[in-house]
Amino acid sequence: MRPYLPFLTALAEHNSKEWMDANKKWYQDTRAEFLEDVAVLLKGIGEWEPELLVFKPKDCVFRQNRDIRFSANKMPYKTNFGAYFSPKGKKSEGPGYYLQVQPGNSFIAGGIWMPMAETLKKIRKEIDYSGAELAKLESQPAFKSQFGEIEGEKLKTSPREYEPDHEFIEYLRLKSFTVSSKIADPDIASGAFLKIALDGFQKMRPLQEFLSKAIEDVEGGADIL
Repeated sequence: MRPYLPFLTALAEHNSKEWMDANKKWYQDTRAEFLEDVAVLLKGIGEWEPELLVFKPKDCVFRQNRDIRFSANKMPYKTNFGAYFSPKGKKSEGPGYYLQVQPGNSFIAGGIWMPMAETLKKIRKEIDYSGAELAKLESQPAFKSQFGEIEGEKLKTSPREYEPDHEFIEYLRLKSFTVSSKIADPDIASGAFLKIALDGFQKMRPLQEFLSKAIEDVEGGADIL
């Protein structure tokens, strides 16, 4: 059984440096097991994204400490474990695969969240040219049954460069391009989430490829999810 949920439940209840210091070994042991599971995911995704194999598990896992300098929430630690897999690293502009482990709120996700203006412009251009491809992948039964539709905050009107009656205006209005799927607590506890995550990441692969094609010459630094 994985130790993540008991530890994260306790951390959420006692979110303080004093508690973390007193439970340092518990945290270290739990994080070490998470890194082992991330290694399994890294190897699995690497079968179709071989560029990822240059990374170590720790390169994909987010820090537990929160940046509270500009936040009203002064709790010092995140109450989830998160890992992000992208060929250009977890701070890249390109699309990637995300796993969050949190009691009652575990999920996988993928795509691009709030890309910078130039990247967003390139994605919209690709939609203008090849929106039918995006619509086709979104309509695939396996994709639709797990993820529903491509999500993201939308403009209230159409982008300036495109007509309101554009065939793919709903995609063009998006400011993020993400999909996600929940994972139940029992699947986290048992370790079954590893297969669930890899199966889900494989299903979202066509979206990742579409986005990568759109921005292949973009380098940058926006995190997603």
